[in-house]
Amino acid sequence: MGNIEKIRNVVLCGHGGCGKTTIADSFLMMTGAVNGKHSVDDGTSICDFDPEEKKHKYSIEAAITHFDYGGCHFNVIDTPGYPDFIGQVAGSIRAVENALIVVNAHSGIQVNTRRVFRMAGEAGLGRMIVINKVDDENLDLPKLLSNIEDVFGPQCVMLNVPVGVGPNFKGVISTLKLPADTAGAAVDPKPIADRLMESIVEVDDQAMERYFEGQIPSEEEIHRLIVEAVKTGTLIPIVCCAAKSHTGLKEILDAMVLCGLAPDDFPRTFGEDEKKIVVQPGNNGLVAQVFRTRIDPFVQKLSFIRVFSGELKRDDSVHTSSSRKNLKMGALLRVQGEHTTPIDVAGPGDIVAVAKMEDLHTSTCLGNVELPPISFPKPMVGLAVAPKSRGDETKLSSALHKVVEEDPTFHLDRDPQTKELVMTGMSELHLTVIQERLHRRDKLDVETKPPRIAFRETITGKAEGSYRHKKQSGGRGQFGEVHIRMQPLPRGTDIAKFAVKENFHSMKEYHYDEKSNFLWIDSIVGGTIPGNFMPAVGKGFAERIASGVIAGYPVQDLCIEVHFGKYHDVDSSEAAFKTAARQVFKQVFLQAKPTLLEPIVKMEITVPEKNVGDIFSDMSSRNGRVSGSDSVGGSMTVVYCEVPLREVTTYARTLSSITGGMGSFTMEFHHYDTMPANIQQEVIAKANLREEEEE
Repeated sequence: MGNIEKIRNVVLCGHGGCGKTTIADSFLMMTGAVNGKHSVDDGTSICDFDPEEKKHKYSIEAAITHFDYGGCHFNVIDTPGYPDFIGQVAGSIRAVENALIVVNAHSGIQVNTRRVFRMAGEAGLGRMIVINKVDDENLDLPKLLSNIEDVFGPQCVMLNVPVGVGPNFKGVISTLKLPADTAGAAVDPKPIADRLMESIVEVDDQAMERYFEGQIPSEEEIHRLIVEAVKTGTLIPIVCCAAKSHTGLKEILDAMVLCGLAPDDFPRTFGEDEKKIVVQPGNNGLVAQVFRTRIDPFVQKLSFIRVFSGELKRDDSVHTSSSRKNLKMGALLRVQGEHTTPIDVAGPGDIVAVAKMEDLHTSTCLGNVELPPISFPKPMVGLAVAPKSRGDETKLSSALHKVVEEDPTFHLDRDPQTKELVMTGMSELHLTVIQERLHRRDKLDVETKPPRIAFRETITGKAEGSYRHKKQSGGRGQFGEVHIRMQPLPRGTDIAKFAVKENFHSMKEYHYDEKSNFLWIDSIVGGTIPGNFMPAVGKGFAERIASGVIAGYPVQDLCIEVHFGKYHDVDSSEAAFKTAARQVFKQVFLQAKPTLLEPIVKMEITVPEKNVGDIFSDMSSRNGRVSGSDSVGGSMTVVYCEVPLREVTTYARTLSSITGGMGSFTMEFHHYDTMPANIQQEVIAKANLREEEEE
């Protein structure tokens, strides 16, 4: 690939329908990386090659492409625009240094535009805003530019301005090198050029001082400073284009050559303080990470890898974070949409794939440094799923586990109480597309129904008690007696300080499960329960934590102290103490003011301004809490709220009805909160009814 400073790794992101895929396809055609004409509309897109993408005419998966331009090698990842597939953006951001955030000139800043802008900023990427579809009719460009500045900040400055808009759009004029003739410019480029230069020199005090004294920086100095300005975020260039006619696309690539970040401009920093990891290309040996996994029906599993440092070679024996022993690498593949070309070596900055490496998974690290796992949003919309044809249970499980492998925002669980197989995704649309994929890829049709929501059980008070398990039916009997104290355990509790505060003076050891925030303490003295039986006590607690007490939901956020017990030299056994622990847990839990918790989700709902009142009213009827709203331009407003998940499992339909299809929303898990008493009674009654039916 040549020099690392000549590599540009770029993610194309933005809201659905803004034209990202058309831009990616056009880059490939313009640079001669592919032959022929390719279009989303006629199903020949290089990036939208998946059958589901062709059917729906929007991106579902991230597509990796590459081409050469202006002496640089570009790796461009086209990502889906709808919030339903935001996980594809999250993975892709880990693999790049630059984000082209595409805005539909007509629709303006939409809900996912804001989200990906924020995600790219949090990752420290160099950002550039691409205003696409400048050739659409009825555009108000000054208003759009004002909205961009209001929402994303004054650091957003035009790197070029369009000559004409709508059907009169003919090209762009650079604001970095103003031509003598600026006739036809849609906005006055001169004041923009001054702002741009000020943003560039701002990163260097000496250069800024010379500039305000009248000394214009040299081209070489401008190149150095503009890269630094993009890197630090003091400059977010804005460029304009009409992707379908290719107008303005060459200038976007020129801008990326000029001010895009190369891998060596962007040392990766993970963690903080003494745990901080800094990965600089060439200084760390091999450092690479799998950022995406795809299951292809022909080549099977493809693992997409970004090399941050060192070299990855075919047939190398490589240490990985997901396997105890080194893995022998297979053939490395250069990826162009759905097509691959074998290569022998990948260096820092390269993006490649390997096939059929079962020990590689998304977030797996290769080499000398273990990077933190990629953070993906938590899916919250579930469906209970079963095969239509009896006998296909094993086939269904296998097919769904392939989806889990390739999509970190898709989870699969089997409810131990209902025996339901529950698939959880980002939205109804996300799960619908997965069902289409099962039909096409695995020849498998399924039936779905709403699952039980993932409620939780906990306690709000303290209680204590004991249980003696004694059974004698001829031969050796069963005997075990366990005494416990139970109390709530707030999230984030410092266990050591908690033990001192609660006077666990005789605490010998403790066992803590972070997932359920469950702590149990062994305070036994004098051997009233022999140490060899204490693991069985822990197993009894664990079983009850999983199965619940009042409604069959998992238990969380509590502490148990085992402080006394009794045993029998002959009749005591692990089974007896496990049973005693299960029963004393249930008995004391019911005395400790038990309650049900429900998941609360955080939502950002983007709607036309005229519908804001309707959203406020609707959220109130759903026991939601609106925390604020922001105008995002284009006569659109985003409403921020928190609401119980049970109230919004089918919210997409409601929002479409309220806004005539103009609204959109994002939703992610926020926290668990106490369920209203009347709803608790309904949930518990249904649980009791199910239990009676099963008996």
